[in-house]
Amino acid sequence: MGISALTPPPHPGDLHETLLEFSDNRLLIGLCGEFDRNLAQIEHKLGVHILRRGNQLAVVGTAEARGHAAGILHALYARLEAGREIDAGEIDAAIRLGGTAGAVVPSLDDQLEMFTAGHYEIRTRKKQIEPRTEAQKAYVRNLFQNELAFGIGPAGTGKTYLAVAVGVTMLIGGHVDRIVLSRPAVEAGERLGFLPGDMKEKVDPYMQPLYDALNDFLPAKQVQKLMEEKRIEIAPLAFMRGRTLSNAFVVLDEAQNATTMQMKMFLTRLGEGSRMVVTGDRTQIDLPRGTASGLTDAERILDGVKGVSFNYFTARDVVRHPLVARIIEAYDRDDGASA
Repeated sequence: MGISALTPPPHPGDLHETLLEFSDNRLLIGLCGEFDRNLAQIEHKLGVHILRRGNQLAVVGTAEARGHAAGILHALYARLEAGREIDAGEIDAAIRLGGTAGAVVPSLDDQLEMFTAGHYEIRTRKKQIEPRTEAQKAYVRNLFQNELAFGIGPAGTGKTYLAVAVGVTMLIGGHVDRIVLSRPAVEAGERLGFLPGDMKEKVDPYMQPLYDALNDFLPAKQVQKLMEEKRIEIAPLAFMRGRTLSNAFVVLDEAQNATTMQMKMFLTRLGEGSRMVVTGDRTQIDLPRGTASGLTDAERILDGVKGVSFNYFTARDVVRHPLVARIIEAYDRDDGASA
């Protein structure tokens, strides 16, 4: 890898120094970031000081913090050696996962073997996606291993984004013939009948997050072509009735807004060679008062059923702006106080 770690005699006091040596100054510049902002992010998160000395980085802090920081720097440098970029999100992922986020991984055909070895990566046409928390890693593993997977938790935890990424990977790898993405078109303030346009134009605003995710993983022209060929479908939940979805990767997003009957209808669409993912947030139910959420009922009814997995996320798994996690935690505290 071109890195050696030397530990000189400790400084007086509780804080000691670990010296990391890097053989490629060009990569070292990328590791440090513009105005050393990457180093500053690691310093802030881990409570260490990182000093640059030529082709070396000196990490000053407690033994535990120095070891953690050294692992992060090794992983990020390896990522650069592999020709991959690093940004604030990748640094945060490496910190959360103890330095394993930058590891080089095998091809798609060895996906499950890769997970067994402890390395996680989802490859799509436009980018490579890596789970950034332990909960996300467990979720991605279950998306590949189980025919029906539930992802439940607050906004910003990657439930839908990772599910669509896995669906795209399975489609381009030939594991499924098509992707079907669906959401309940629950009205919130405006009735569908009064919105302008044909049915597609009426429901598209509800489906926009699914379009956004697809366009993140596939070139826009390819998305359009696959949709024209019906190899990618985006439709409201009500349009699923009467269908059998075979050899497909099917995602139901915002499932907390499906009724119990709608959820049963959706789950029984599962056909041969297909996989289903159901995502939702129990704190954002928009159903009329007194109407049971199909997501809540599915948790109770399907608990322990073979081939079905449940993964749960918390504010700690939020991978959007850090303020989002703090907002969710504040609302959770308020709900607990008023319960």
